[in-house]
Amino acid sequence: MNYFLTYTVYVLILSVLMGISTWKLFKKMGYSPLFAFIPFYNYFIILKETKHPKWWAVLSYLPIVGPIMMSVFHLYLMKKFGKTLFKDQFLTVILPFIYMAVVNYAKDTELEDESTNELFLTDEEKNAKKKDTFFGSITFAVVFATIIHVFITQPFGIPTGSMERTLLVGDFLFVNKWSYGYRLPMRPLAIPFLQGTIMDTGQKGNPKDDPKSYVDGVKLPYTRILQFNKPQKNDVVVFNYPQDSVHTAIDRKDPYVKRCVATAGDTFEMRAGRLFVNGKPETVLGDQEVQHRYIVNTGSQLDIPTLYNTYGFLPVQEVQTDKGYLYAFQGLTDKTAKEIKELPQVIDMKEEVSPKGEAAVYYRDEAKTKIDTTQSIFPINKPWNQDWYGPVRIPKKGDVVAINAETLPMYQWIISEYEHNSLENKNGKIFINGKEATQYTIQQDYYMMVGDNRDASLDARFFGFVPEENIVGKPMFTWMSLQGAFKDGSSTYQAPFKIRWDRMFKATNTGEANKTSYWWIAAMILILFFGWEYFVKLFRKKKTEDEL
Repeated sequence: MNYFLTYTVYVLILSVLMGISTWKLFKKMGYSPLFAFIPFYNYFIILKETKHPKWWAVLSYLPIVGPIMMSVFHLYLMKKFGKTLFKDQFLTVILPFIYMAVVNYAKDTELEDESTNELFLTDEEKNAKKKDTFFGSITFAVVFATIIHVFITQPFGIPTGSMERTLLVGDFLFVNKWSYGYRLPMRPLAIPFLQGTIMDTGQKGNPKDDPKSYVDGVKLPYTRILQFNKPQKNDVVVFNYPQDSVHTAIDRKDPYVKRCVATAGDTFEMRAGRLFVNGKPETVLGDQEVQHRYIVNTGSQLDIPTLYNTYGFLPVQEVQTDKGYLYAFQGLTDKTAKEIKELPQVIDMKEEVSPKGEAAVYYRDEAKTKIDTTQSIFPINKPWNQDWYGPVRIPKKGDVVAINAETLPMYQWIISEYEHNSLENKNGKIFINGKEATQYTIQQDYYMMVGDNRDASLDARFFGFVPEENIVGKPMFTWMSLQGAFKDGSSTYQAPFKIRWDRMFKATNTGEANKTSYWWIAAMILILFFGWEYFVKLFRKKKTEDEL
């Protein structure tokens, strides 16, 4: 079943449950009991009878937003029949169709008398009405923010330095979800604003045991609408981490941000730490700076805080030696490398490039004794490393690729995980969906996503190709930038906290060295928000005066 057919089935199931549990209540309100079974119209009637904006009914079955609004509408209906105690509200939210059915079939259920003029309300009733208004405003604010978050743009924080110079640790972005077509939500029943889990329990063991922020059993297939563009070379792209094994839902996997360096059909290669696409050196945009890893030997200790304040980066390692100190730096540009080399403490300095053909695993320390097999170079059977990689052709929809023992590590995730086929390797023979196969046709486009800070980036060289279905969108602008917001796990030094005012409301995906400022958008949003609140209050006041 496609997305919209599955969605329709869910809507019909919810509508039947709604009708079964409320048809008598609709009859007592003066409507045909059949109206309780009609999607959207059933909630339209509730809003009409409870004197709330009737257009809210269109929100009742939207993914993620719908469950919130439905709970609100159910509360309105129960209040209409005098169920206003805390236990009534609690049961309505937790067990909606069960509790509403109890009220629906109870013999003593009657409409609440609403004829009392507001002038004759008791203080207790007035306070209750104020509370309802307050909670209603809060609920609508949450719903409005959820709509923006789910359907338009999503905030995203930068916790690591993999995109340094372009995006800094502590930058907070807004991501445009419509840049490459809108990917419809795949887990419609979820807690707003949370990505994959409610919280990290911090317990040792399987992270799959952490409480999920979504209901995995209620799912919709991948569908993207209004796709007029696809990721292009040099785009900064937000995507869901392909090899996240904790979350089966594509749109709930951890979000990553990298630069798209090669698209479907391109050939990607790293030569001595330099990036090549289709045999040509990469194009360096105005907002990029080529960066490399260096090993520095000094006669005395470097002033780390001063280095950070001057250059905005930290050494990832500091080791005392018999001759002084050894430092490992990542993300040095040619200019900064030259300036550091001229420091009086520096004895010698050299760029570190992994030898060609070195083992296909990434080592965590200089002594190369601690192997982190979760960060093996992709694919695991190639003698590549992060500095000497490829050449490799990025799979394109329609490509027919040979499947054998040599090529299987390159394509097994595509076949089994990204394109959802069964895959078995029996006695040297490969079976796809139960049939022996020697070739496979690629079903979607793939991309190579690599960080600008090449020597400090866990990217596609480690986790492989990024499927089109994992693409979220483009970062639009940095709405907040906080130095010291995240602890840099690669350094023992914690940067001091401060707000980077010069980065706020600056465009993030133009490729230009001098970014466009979007301060006017922030000002417009604030004016509209407070202006809207003012006119709503004025309208309500005038309406109350007219009623009196």
